[in-house]
Amino acid sequence: MTNKNLIDLEALSVDQIAKLIKKAKKIMQSPADYRHACDGKILATLFYEPSTRTQMSFQTAMLKLGGRTIGFDNPMNSSVSKGENLKDTISVIGGYADIIAIRHPVEGTAKAASLYSGVPLINCGDGGHLHPTQTLTDIVTLSCEKGRLDHMKIGVCGDLLNGRTVHSLIKTLAKYEGNSFVLISTKELSVPLYIIDILEKNNCKYEISHSLSDAISDLDVLYMTRIQRERFKSEDEYEAQKNVFVLDREKLDRARDDMIILHPLPRVNEITVDIDDDPRALYFKQAQYGMYGRMALILLLLQDEDFVIASRETQLCSQHCNNPKCVTQSEAYLPNLSYRKLGMQMCDFCDKRID
Repeated sequence: MTNKNLIDLEALSVDQIAKLIKKAKKIMQSPADYRHACDGKILATLFYEPSTRTQMSFQTAMLKLGGRTIGFDNPMNSSVSKGENLKDTISVIGGYADIIAIRHPVEGTAKAASLYSGVPLINCGDGGHLHPTQTLTDIVTLSCEKGRLDHMKIGVCGDLLNGRTVHSLIKTLAKYEGNSFVLISTKELSVPLYIIDILEKNNCKYEISHSLSDAISDLDVLYMTRIQRERFKSEDEYEAQKNVFVLDREKLDRARDDMIILHPLPRVNEITVDIDDDPRALYFKQAQYGMYGRMALILLLLQDEDFVIASRETQLCSQHCNNPKCVTQSEAYLPNLSYRKLGMQMCDFCDKRID
């Protein structure tokens, strides 16, 4: 089957991203023109972990396009509770739906699911790994609000280790000329090394900061994230990190007037509510942009034969991935697929080094 699965936004070319943004803007301008664009089509939303915006955004997107939705938001309400494996679930639902959107707490699950889906499949977040449609939301917002995706200084703040939205955003914006990054986190929650590798490979300038107050003054974009409570081994570890970075009025007063504040949401306590009315705070508007971005994605995957997503070259590997968070640990039938990067053997599912 032609690859129509969106697992990682990095697989899209700059031209394809521009096409997505252009389509999203057209839908925003003339939503009535698209009310029947997906008549007769069905979207399956398979959410193995909680979601508000992503799940409802996809459901609303499909309904606004004239399609219908099926799926679950709690795997315990499905045959997963009886022990059904991922392969069987996807194989069956791929026969019911025209397109699948999946979220799962285990890294690499979307890639694994795509091996058994006969219809286009969209990664809506796989553990602390990736979240490409949130990045689609982010870049539609940036294009509409800043008018460009290049030559920006972007500060990303919070849980940069487990924050899949951060990983996807950096990987995508690193493709654009002149972008630089300020990575604001505690030492314990720094970005994974593979993200640093991507920045260096793309000759992107970056700096590491442990102070939001010091970093905020010359940013074009501040991307705040919550501390990912569900990714910590213990409550004590979470408590030690949760209030380190909080954007309040005092810190915001140090920022430029044209800086914008983004957040993938949900917010916990990392942005005080008195900032919500500041014109630079765009996180609620950002969620609306996301719906239009997802409408555009659905249309291109279902209707545009030329919108084909690049597949990286993989091979069978004799070694099993040893990442305890990888889907291969729980779905033992999966092949040991790998790819080469910087002379290293990498797991094709979770992107962690194998050898």
